[in-house]
Amino acid sequence: MGIVNIDDDLRDQVRRASKVSCRSINAQAAYWIKVGMLCETNPTLSFTEIIERELRSAGVSAQSLAVSEA
Repeated sequence: MGIVNIDDDLRDQVRRASKVSCRSINAQAAYWIKVGMLCETNPTLSFTEIIERELRSAGVSAQSLAVSEA
């Protein structure tokens, strides 16, 4: 594992986002890097389509988690 130099403002944004998404700072940065790579290599897909594809390939079915209204 290496060290990545990022500017202080971006580091602060990663720290804040990691709290919201319940990830470590490193996990948040890794997530953003992976999503960025997927978006760059699949420019015709939306973010939602990319995430749906990744979840599907991991065997996650969002349809089985249907939200019921009370």
